[in-house]
Amino acid sequence: MEKEGSSIKSLLSFYNPSYAPDDPSMNVSVYSSGVSKLSPYLSVDPYVNQEPEFILPEGANRQRGRFEFAFGTIGSGVMMGGTVGAVSGLYTGYKATAGMTGNVRRTQLINYMSKQGATSANALGVLAVMYSGFGCFLSWYRDTDDDANTLAAATATGLLYKSSAGLRRCAVGGGVGFALAAAYCLWRKGGQDRSISNYVGSSRMTSY
Repeated sequence: MEKEGSSIKSLLSFYNPSYAPDDPSMNVSVYSSGVSKLSPYLSVDPYVNQEPEFILPEGANRQRGRFEFAFGTIGSGVMMGGTVGAVSGLYTGYKATAGMTGNVRRTQLINYMSKQGATSANALGVLAVMYSGFGCFLSWYRDTDDDANTLAAATATGLLYKSSAGLRRCAVGGGVGFALAAAYCLWRKGGQDRSISNYVGSSRMTSY
């Protein structure tokens, strides 16, 4: 009778185990002390490790290169060109359809906006593709990414874009590309200098 009772009790404990505080299997620390000791019930370290938030192959650059930025540059150029062209088409169509009214004028305005927007988006998209292509090639060929690549890529883009319009316009296009790239490089350098000066100033105030 006692054997039958003990067997029933063990069977019930198998299907409904009790997790009492005095259970030896529950005396497992979930905290780290010295060497990291993890509980078998947890597969994470309770301490937050200061590791990078992204994984890169060994020796890879932690910053995005020109090839990664090329997609955003091309897309931004198309969107900006479409927006500017649509606004310009709306202004031109508003003046050209001054004598029209109703649905006829609205249709003509939409035609002006869509046509001018598509033309401008195509033009700026082509410029962005040329600039990104030259920039990626120069970065790969020189094995570095600096302001010289930006200036050279913008100048080559202006020269190539206006190459079919004669030498004079070709030179003007290259000069415009160089001027825009120089202005961008100066603006970016000024922003970096301001961020460095702000960091140095905050560090000094913290030290005091």
